[in-house]
Amino acid sequence: MIGCQCHACTSADPHDNRLRSSILVQNGENAVILDTGPDFRQQMLREKVTRLDAVIYTHEHRDHIAGMDDIRSFNFLQRKSMDLYGEKRVLRSIRISFPYVFVEDKYPGVPNVILHEISDEPFSIEGIRFVPIRMQHADIPVLGFRIGNFAYLVDTNFISAEEKKKLTGLNHVVIGALRREKHHSHFTLSEAAALYKELGATHGYITHISHQMGRTEAFEKELPVGMQAAYDGLVLEI
Repeated sequence: MIGCQCHACTSADPHDNRLRSSILVQNGENAVILDTGPDFRQQMLREKVTRLDAVIYTHEHRDHIAGMDDIRSFNFLQRKSMDLYGEKRVLRSIRISFPYVFVEDKYPGVPNVILHEISDEPFSIEGIRFVPIRMQHADIPVLGFRIGNFAYLVDTNFISAEEKKKLTGLNHVVIGALRREKHHSHFTLSEAAALYKELGATHGYITHISHQMGRTEAFEKELPVGMQAAYDGLVLEI
């Protein structure tokens, strides 16, 4: 058995119990999720989510798409196909990763999905408007999203000045910060804090936190006023 004995993994603080990053956006009865990582099923059961209208993918890495198969539960509950939104490259990766979903002669019970290609242009789902934010994840182009006065920016270490113009006047911004040490494709804790201050959002949250960051109670002391660590089950009114 392989185990981890780091401070975060052995902590009794529930804020240190970190599953993969994802957010559920709800508008009345409608609900859209950004990314379905390996913990997707566990997260939906924990939060007692019984309705899901669509999935939007930020990019194609496994920690963001691996749970897609479990949307079959919503197919069953809602008796309809699930709409999946992503860039052309991302949708191609999903087809390759889950080939049995897209064959003509499907095995009974596999997920039923409808693929929708998106670009840098804003789009709406069930009355919720999403504004894509082009970012770089090392050499991989990925998308963050602005929804009203809220923005979700994970798996990136570069956002151009032009794209930052789309991020003015935010009340809440969630920024990925993997660890303190420099990383080739993720913001560090200090870089995420600097971006929060640059954007001038009212409230900031750190997510996509690795165990290398240590315990929440400790690293939150290094964050600027108005910024904190996000945690599993956090709910924001936006």
